[in-house]
Amino acid sequence: MSELERYYRVLELEPGATLEEVNQAYKDLVFVWHPDRLPKDNHRLQKKAQDKLKAFNEARDQLRSSKDKPETAHTHRTTPQKKPPTTNYQPPNQNPDLSGKDFSRANLSNKDLSGRNLSYANLSGSNLSDTFMHKVNLRGADLSEANLFRANLLLADLREANLRSANLIGADLSGADLRGADLRGARIRSGERLLVKLIGANLAGAIMPDGVIHS
Repeated sequence: MSELERYYRVLELEPGATLEEVNQAYKDLVFVWHPDRLPKDNHRLQKKAQDKLKAFNEARDQLRSSKDKPETAHTHRTTPQKKPPTTNYQPPNQNPDLSGKDFSRANLSNKDLSGRNLSYANLSGSNLSDTFMHKVNLRGADLSEANLFRANLLLADLREANLRSANLIGADLSGADLRGADLRGARIRSGERLLVKLIGANLAGAIMPDGVIHS
């Protein structure tokens, strides 16, 4: 078995899977094996989870690199590179501190923003569906009308965040800090069925979708 084939197997994929499939498999496995989701007093499981995360990160990085190589190999050195279109979006991996940045209407679907500082950033109307945002700092951020469908916001800091009219269907907000957040008009239910995970979330002082302040 080649090294690349081994990396595919680590992410439970068949060799030749697309970059999108690699990214999705990585996020799914990290979500399942993240130490914060496992009992803190079970040292065997905690150690196993740490080893798993290390392997997942290595596999994802190596597969990403392997998929970038064919594109650069076919680029003729005399061919002028096109300048990227002017945009207010900066790739997160080039700027870890994104506090106060303007990402309004940006397409951030399937991105890995875990642990990033996006406090007071403008994310209004942005597409954050299936985005991995474990422990992200979104304090005071404007997420009004944002699409957070199936977003992973485990242990996120959302204090005083503006989530008015946001789509939170399928989002995981377990352990998130939502104190003082404004959720008026946010989509969290289908009929009487709650479709957002709020296990352990702190909602003290949050304005709920129906306008009632959570005590």
